[in-house]
Amino acid sequence: MFRTRFFPLFLFIAFLWAHPAFAGKRVALVIGNSAYQHVNRLGNPAHDSESVAATLKTAGFDVVDLRQNLKVAALRKALRDFSDKATDADIAVVYYAGHGMEIDGANYIIPVDATLEHDIDAYDEAISLDRILAVIEPAKQLRLVILDACRDNPFAKSMKRTVGARAIGRGLAKVEPANPNTMVAFAAKAGSTASDGDSRNSPYTAALVKYIATPGLDLRKAFGFVRDDVMKSTGNRQEPFVYGSLGGDDMALVPKQTVEAPAADPQASVRKDYELALQLGTRAIWEAFLQQYPKGFYASLAQGQLARIAADEARVAATAKAREAEDEKARLQAEGARKAEQAKAAAAVKAAEQARLEAEKALKREQAKAAAAEQARAKAEEAASKAKAAEDKAAQDKPGAERPTQVAALPPAAPAPAKLSAEDLNRGIQSELRRVGCYTGSAHGEWNEAVRQSLTRFNRGAGLSLDVKTASLDTLEIIRNKSSRVCPLTCQHGFRADGERCVAIACKPGTVLNDDNVCERRSLKHEREARKPKPARSHDAAETSAKPQASGQFVCDQGGCRTVRKGCRLVLAQGSGLSDPNRGGLLKSVEVCN
Repeated sequence: MFRTRFFPLFLFIAFLWAHPAFAGKRVALVIGNSAYQHVNRLGNPAHDSESVAATLKTAGFDVVDLRQNLKVAALRKALRDFSDKATDADIAVVYYAGHGMEIDGANYIIPVDATLEHDIDAYDEAISLDRILAVIEPAKQLRLVILDACRDNPFAKSMKRTVGARAIGRGLAKVEPANPNTMVAFAAKAGSTASDGDSRNSPYTAALVKYIATPGLDLRKAFGFVRDDVMKSTGNRQEPFVYGSLGGDDMALVPKQTVEAPAADPQASVRKDYELALQLGTRAIWEAFLQQYPKGFYASLAQGQLARIAADEARVAATAKAREAEDEKARLQAEGARKAEQAKAAAAVKAAEQARLEAEKALKREQAKAAAAEQARAKAEEAASKAKAAEDKAAQDKPGAERPTQVAALPPAAPAPAKLSAEDLNRGIQSELRRVGCYTGSAHGEWNEAVRQSLTRFNRGAGLSLDVKTASLDTLEIIRNKSSRVCPLTCQHGFRADGERCVAIACKPGTVLNDDNVCERRSLKHEREARKPKPARSHDAAETSAKPQASGQFVCDQGGCRTVRKGCRLVLAQGSGLSDPNRGGLLKSVEVCN
């Protein structure tokens, strides 16, 4: 019974606890005097006062009383009326833009109908700063007066002094507020004048409206930023100044808004894992993803990515088979095999080529499907974000709904960096390097010299300078963004590059393929060399040296395969054999040159 009775009270207390911090009652009187009757009109104060009033209204002030071009009687009445509003206020602000003056250390703001023929007329025709401070004295937390009134005083030139020693200063005089938590801000330091500038607002007010209503920004910092902006815009000719003191706690005109944590997105975890798998893009990663998330929207996307990978693997296999068929056909032609065997080889080449073309088409179809799925995912996420924003706005616009203080939009929280093993990252980069034609090995996950050389070739082909010493997610993403081959296709001697495959070079009768892979006319030297018996090769010795190699011999290492240079010989290690570098094999051999 006890818990039932007090449960609603508990909920109410919890609501107040979770509600954004209450700033108390905030009131402001904003005055702009431009249309002076007995001296030249001022262009900025009317615009300045409008800008400040709009800023404070946007900041959620309970009262913003804007008055313009006030005569002395109207100015006194405006201050009396505002005194009533400041009585129960927590924060009270008075902003004034117009002419001001200092007489014997006392500061005055000047109504538009003032004549000020004598210095003592200021007591009747102007309003002292002390009067303004008395009006806002009842405010509980903060009393703030802002004077953009340090212009050249046009009355001082014609004003008659009743006492010769009475000083009429330039600008305004320094002030020391008697009450705590009171600040007086001048557009220019005491004894100096302020600029009107060439824009709609004075340099001081333009900076003021930029910082004064920043949520949670302490006023001392806000006026410091104002000072920096004004000094920069005036070439250090005008330095704003603040007088008075505040306590140790931050004091802001607009409290820092407490933003409630959004409801947890049930798809956030799976989306994060999907995007990580998309960065790597290997078969093993997608299979692991589907084991963890076998159903749902992202599972369908992952299956599409696997289909794309399968199509790419089929294309690679078909390309290799077509190359093998072409090699077999060239071999039979070179050996003068029977026409039937050559015809059979030609048919195999045609069939393999057709299979390769079909694999290419299938890969393009799967790539298009995967790209379309990714576009659909991006649109769906964008639509969900817009719907959530519209829902939040509708909730705020409901009659009677609590309207939070308008603040600048908070930036989204940065996503946590993805955790990825070094082996998986290496494997992903190796797969992508192989896709763009810069790597011929397997994706084993080890960052060795062969991978570093492959990445160096990628840098050379792409005109980049990626770090080859270590693997990184940025490197993986950059390689993944390359849609076509980056490193040129390299073929062994006797073959030439044709698109994505190597084809045998057929020389015309009476010509022979030279060391530079070019057909040249057959000479007597070629005839003699062709009739020479070939020396037998011993495989039992631990190491066998051969004479300088003819064309067609290769030496291979982790950097790739190349033709043995003229004047050099190939030294083969025991048990090694020649293999086709285009099929991934490497000769265990060393090139020795005299």
